[in-house]
Amino acid sequence: MKIFVGAILVLMSVFLGYAASGGHLPVLWQPFEFVIITGAATGAFIIGNPTSVLKGLPANLKRAISGSSYTKQDYLDLLILLFTIIKVVKSKGMLFLEPHVDNPHESSIFTKFPKFLKNEHALNFLCDYLRLLSMGSENPQQMEAIMEEELESFNQESHLTISAFYNMADGMPALGIVAAVLGVIHTMGSISQPPEILGKLIGGALVGTFLGVLLSYGFVGPIGNFIKTLHEGDRDYLNCLKTGINSYLNGFPPLIAVEYARKTIEPHNRPSFMELENAVSDIRDT
Repeated sequence: MKIFVGAILVLMSVFLGYAASGGHLPVLWQPFEFVIITGAATGAFIIGNPTSVLKGLPANLKRAISGSSYTKQDYLDLLILLFTIIKVVKSKGMLFLEPHVDNPHESSIFTKFPKFLKNEHALNFLCDYLRLLSMGSENPQQMEAIMEEELESFNQESHLTISAFYNMADGMPALGIVAAVLGVIHTMGSISQPPEILGKLIGGALVGTFLGVLLSYGFVGPIGNFIKTLHEGDRDYLNCLKTGINSYLNGFPPLIAVEYARKTIEPHNRPSFMELENAVSDIRDT
């Protein structure tokens, strides 16, 4: 889990570097400064975002922690699935595919791709458009326009989540200043105390600014950026599906249709032509 490796490196670099330069680590232990910053940031996050973003927060954090992004094998499986579906439709007709689309979790076609079945958004995307095809909607231009609209809606929804994290990261340094100002107010109320006590109070107040900047640029911002990368991966995965479906609608044979879909995949995840050819060779012969 790279997020934990990164977090450990951030913390070690900051605190060990501070200690090695002669700083006193106990001064940084200011739990109430942390409560002020994180509590206020969480409240602002709730105020500033729609319910859909709040409900999707646990799933987005879980994905960020697990680091679940698409691999070359995931895309190869997707291309094999597209090839299988297009071949079945061309040889046996769309009506043969209807039971598989209506209940993909018990389908002899879809169950060969368990990871795809767990991808609810991609599964619904594919099945919805296969249902449209079974109902006679086979106009390539119209279908492509509808798929583009759906992808645009997906992008807008993703943008809300990404913006929520970026806004939270942008606000944390300012909330750190709030915590620091409260610490200064507390210090001014103890102005009659001896210098060693005032020094600790002033140091504790400044920790608020430090924590706000550290949490923003060391954690929340990078997590938001990684979630952005994950959502872009989802979009690219759906775009590959869209290209395969639309290539079928334009009358291309299965191998050409999935080859067009393969070309939309980013180079680091794109299976080679021979890898695809070898993967579908057994299906082509049936």
